[in-house]
Amino acid sequence: MAMNSRELVHSSIEFRGVDRLPHSFGPGFDTDIEWVSMEPWLDARPRNTYDEWGAYWENIGNCKTGEVKIFPIAEWSDMEKFQVPDIDLPARWENLRDIRQKYPDKFLLGMGVSIYERIHFLRGLENTWMDIIQNPEELSKVIRILVDINLRAIEHYASEDVDGMIILDDWGLQESMMIAPKHWRKYWKPAYAEIFAALHAKGMKAFLHSCGNILAIMDDLIEIGLDVIQMDQQENMTLEVLGERFAGRINFYSPVDVQKTLARGIPDEIVAYAHKMQDQLWTEKGGLIATWYADPVGAGHSKLAVDTMCQAFMEISKQISKKIS
Repeated sequence: MAMNSRELVHSSIEFRGVDRLPHSFGPGFDTDIEWVSMEPWLDARPRNTYDEWGAYWENIGNCKTGEVKIFPIAEWSDMEKFQVPDIDLPARWENLRDIRQKYPDKFLLGMGVSIYERIHFLRGLENTWMDIIQNPEELSKVIRILVDINLRAIEHYASEDVDGMIILDDWGLQESMMIAPKHWRKYWKPAYAEIFAALHAKGMKAFLHSCGNILAIMDDLIEIGLDVIQMDQQENMTLEVLGERFAGRINFYSPVDVQKTLARGIPDEIVAYAHKMQDQLWTEKGGLIATWYADPVGAGHSKLAVDTMCQAFMEISKQISKKIS
């Protein structure tokens, strides 16, 4: 008997074997994963207005995500009047009531709150980097606030039978981490470990989105219990290295590389890359969840490129099913 979407994704994450390739695609294709969220989402990045934290966002062009231009904690003295948004407002969670009944057979993925990006949305990127050295106590207090918010979010998601939670935190530049790995290990590794442990205590899966070159912390993330890395870029680390070091140890939730092949490749190159992802990241027990990039216009992805990728992954899924049967 074929697995439903929820069973399939869980089985892939746990490396128990699957009967096809799990996937999460956009319009025109179906999906095994439904992203769900508190409303309003406490990590929203709005267009040309203030968010709930008091950060002012400016957005130009077609990209969904802009930049913060006014930082609510530009100086640490601003903490005296800073108000932390209330994660427990009943209205924030009303839209998730009976969400399991709406999607009985889907893997439900809740959206958490970033614990690095949100800090530099509050402080500014340069200030955040300086805080690591100059203001460690203040930095640690904000990280604590964000961890506690995520712990409360886990409670709410678990009460609605949500299967996992994802945090969106880009840590990498093209060739290296944004900060020294030793600082990441001092401040953020324990924070993630606490969040991942809380998820596992509720029977939920831990997901992290992070792009750029994050090879330096992948072993750490696996060590502290990350189940799924949602990674939109691979070419700056290479599929060969990712496969050799991490295949079978963590699930990759990924599209074809969004900056290079998907943005610039011809259809044959996109198809070939999808098959290479299967070769390098997939195991017979699972390990790869195919997806798309949810802002194709902003990333310069043509409809032809996206459709070609999704169709290639669906063909790979059929081949897996035939091999198993």
